[in-house]
Amino acid sequence: MSDSHLLANGRIERYSFNERIWHWISAVSYVYLLLTGLAFWTPWLFWIAVILGGATISRELHPWAGVIFFISVLWMYAKWGAQMRSTDSDRAWWRAVGHYTRNEDEAMPPVERFNGGQKMLFWAFVWCGLALLLSGLVLWFPHWIPWSLRALRFVAVLVHAVAALLTIGLFMIHVYMGLAVERGAFGSMTRGEVSRAWARKHHRLWHDEVVRGSAAEK
Repeated sequence: MSDSHLLANGRIERYSFNERIWHWISAVSYVYLLLTGLAFWTPWLFWIAVILGGATISRELHPWAGVIFFISVLWMYAKWGAQMRSTDSDRAWWRAVGHYTRNEDEAMPPVERFNGGQKMLFWAFVWCGLALLLSGLVLWFPHWIPWSLRALRFVAVLVHAVAALLTIGLFMIHVYMGLAVERGAFGSMTRGEVSRAWARKHHRLWHDEVVRGSAAEK
C-alpha cells in the first residue's frame, strides 16, 4: 500500500523525503563502491583511486561505504518490500515487455506504484547487496578466517566479483530507464512529485489508488 497522496498543487507525491534521502544515500555510496572497486579490479583503472584520494584512503573507505550501502538497502527493503511482491499486473507487464522496450506505452497494461521490471531490479539489488556484504566481510577481515577454511577466501573473491558485475549491469539499466525510458522518473526522485498525467501514463493502478484514497479522506 503506497503512502502517496494528492498534493495541493494537483500533483501526486511519488516519493517522500525519507524515501528520497535513503535512495540517494544508496546511490552515492554505490557509485563510490563502483569506482573504487573498478580501481582495485585492474591496474588500468587504478587512476580512479588516485583521483579519489589515493590507494590507502580508497582501500580504507571502500568497506565502510559498503556498510552504508547495505544499511540503505535494508531501509528500502523495510519500506518497499511489501510493495515489491509479484502480482497479476506484473505478470501482464512482463508479457507485454516488448512494447515497453519500444516505448509503446499505449500498449502496456496498467501497473502499480512499481512495475515488474522495477521489482526485479529491487530484489536483485537486495540479494546482490547481501552477497556483497557477506563476501566483503571475508575479504575485509581475512585474519578471522581459520586456515582450515582458506578456500572460503577464494569463494568470497568470486562471489564479490560476480555480485559486483551483476549490480553494475543493473545500475546501468536503472539509470537508462530513469533518464531515457520513463521520462520524469528521475525528477520524481529529486522533487518527490509527478503530474497526474505522468502517473496515469506509467502507473495507472497506483494513480487510481492515490486518487481514491484522497477522495475518501475528504
